[in-house]
Amino acid sequence: MRPDPELRVWLGAHPVTYPLVRGIARLGPVVRVPRVGVVVSDAALAREVLLDTERFTKTGPGSPADLWTPVVGPSVLLNMEGRAHARLRRTLSGLFTPRAVGELCARVAAPQLGELRAELAAGRAVDVVAAAKRLAGAVIAELVGLDPLRAAEAFAAASAITGVVQLARPRLTAQQVAQGRAALARLTGPAVTAYRAGDPATVPGRMRELGLTEEEALGAVAAFALTGTETLVSYVPRLAALAAGSGWLERLAADPSWTDAVIAEGLRVTVPSPVMLRSVTAPARIGGTAVRPGERVVIATVSAAQGGDRRFDPQRRPAQQVAGLWFGAGPHFCLGMPLALAEIRALLDVLVTAAPLEIVRRRVARRVLIPGYRELLVRRRACGMS
Repeated sequence: MRPDPELRVWLGAHPVTYPLVRGIARLGPVVRVPRVGVVVSDAALAREVLLDTERFTKTGPGSPADLWTPVVGPSVLLNMEGRAHARLRRTLSGLFTPRAVGELCARVAAPQLGELRAELAAGRAVDVVAAAKRLAGAVIAELVGLDPLRAAEAFAAASAITGVVQLARPRLTAQQVAQGRAALARLTGPAVTAYRAGDPATVPGRMRELGLTEEEALGAVAAFALTGTETLVSYVPRLAALAAGSGWLERLAADPSWTDAVIAEGLRVTVPSPVMLRSVTAPARIGGTAVRPGERVVIATVSAAQGGDRRFDPQRRPAQQVAGLWFGAGPHFCLGMPLALAEIRALLDVLVTAAPLEIVRRRVARRVLIPGYRELLVRRRACGMS
């Protein structure tokens, strides 16, 4: 039997945690694990927890706030609840509509994608991971008001922050907090300048026009940079490998109407947010399990989304509870989803145009937060090659 490339990606990132999380799912939909928390592996129950912000919060003990607040501060969407969170989302929503992010992506992606398209058309091997990093860096540079020529620097700073987070550790060490803050300062320094200048041509400048304080604007910039970076660089190469290996790139070239289904199925299989954390604020039940205030809830999104089937099949019709679960649900549904999808579509379109592609070499990333490839070399397959 041929080894499953996606399984290798998961095990490369989390050789212990991934088998543990998947094993817990086989024990039941809700399992209390000592020193870890209450692990929820069922999609319907996971969605219930995410929608119930009265009893399950992002700001209590063991929640995302414990990880992010020491590094990025208290106003970063990732670690907010209630009225302040709702107000900030409403204010930002106009900046991240599908139309707005589509225009942003088209503007900043043209140089990177044009070069990628030319390389593939010439029959040369290209690294999809490197291409995704360049695009992510360019978008981050746009968000923080940085010169596009320094996009690699912006990507490196964002990666340095997310790199200190580990699934098995509920809090960061003092050294990790210091490392994260130093990287954040490199990332948001240009955003401070752009915000104070108030130039509406920049995203921080537009945030100032909308009435956001400097702290809120920098927090929003950090949130989009941190979440979007890892999602894009992990997901697009994995999608490329799945689609190239299954013949779906060629099918998309012949029938683009399958694009949404291919992207959605790729997200279900790769699960860009393998787990989500919540803290219990009031006595409640998750399925048949009683939970108490202060307990940590670990939503095993990977188990909820994949269930017992990790096969890539865009023709499947996943249960309604599964759809979009990797982006959250309710008031915390990912505000940056349109931006992520715009970047994904832009890169996927280039790969589809060059189809059929063959995978020349792949190397998985080791010990990273979001599973992915360290390198994925592809090239256009010559006519007549099998």
